[in-house]
Amino acid sequence: MKLFEKTGKMALGSRLRLMTARITDDAAKIYELYDVEFSPKWFPVFFVLSEDGENTITEIANEIGHSQPSVSKIIQEMTGAGLVQENRESPDKRRNVVALTKKGKRVSERIRVQCADVDAAIGSIISEARHNLWEAIEEWEFLLEQKSLLRRVQEQKKLRESKDVRIVNYEDRYQAAFKSLNEEWISTYFQMEEADYKALDNPKGYILDRGGKIFVALYNNEPVGVCALIKMDDPDYDFELAKMAVSPKIQGKSIGWLLGQAVVNAAKELGASQIYLESNTALKPAINLYQKLGFRKVVGRSTPYERCNIQMELQLK
Repeated sequence: MKLFEKTGKMALGSRLRLMTARITDDAAKIYELYDVEFSPKWFPVFFVLSEDGENTITEIANEIGHSQPSVSKIIQEMTGAGLVQENRESPDKRRNVVALTKKGKRVSERIRVQCADVDAAIGSIISEARHNLWEAIEEWEFLLEQKSLLRRVQEQKKLRESKDVRIVNYEDRYQAAFKSLNEEWISTYFQMEEADYKALDNPKGYILDRGGKIFVALYNNEPVGVCALIKMDDPDYDFELAKMAVSPKIQGKSIGWLLGQAVVNAAKELGASQIYLESNTALKPAINLYQKLGFRKVVGRSTPYERCNIQMELQLK
């Protein structure tokens, strides 16, 4: 156990496997104690057949959370032990229905007595322990079903890597990056349009001098993402979130989220009531990001871009 003191929580799987192996070894000896020839790994399948009667392999797999090949292999082993058999009397020959044999039913009755003793023994462990492992497992299963360990690690990886990202205000030295990042992003999915060149060729005159802002994401001091807040001459909207682009070489570090937050915060500081944006529904990650920022779909507005098929707004007041 000193190993796990060194490894910490990252060895959770290894520690659980070690505990599982220990309990499984004891389980095999417990079946011997009650003179039952039985493999511990058969128990979930055997229990379902004991409680519910005949079932198909698919039904059993769904009930116990195993794969169908795994259940099929267990059924074969239990058939060899004389505990189950295929139900040849099933009206639908395409359904592989299995049920306990007479021997299986006798074993089931003997296991019920054994289970009562095992249940009491585990109850004694719970009463001696400071934490109820059974309830904790149920809680962990629920939490991991809501969000897997993989997803949680991915989020932590993003969070750690995002700390190496700095969002800075636009300077003339970033003009080439502002243009190239947008050209790369647009050309990957669509075609550059006249309205794009107006902003990319002259960001100072088209965006900054009109009261807008441009933010640049730096990763290891290299510009890897950009986004603009463009002042609009519109009765409904104060600013437009536009020209967001992140290098595909550096995606997965929450750069789009950090840029979006910077733009929204800047709009608030400038006293904006609503922000507008245009996008395309084929860009699902982008749409998800905008929704996460609080944008909602609007309809009925014209657009200078052929690639735009969705417009969204964010209420700030």
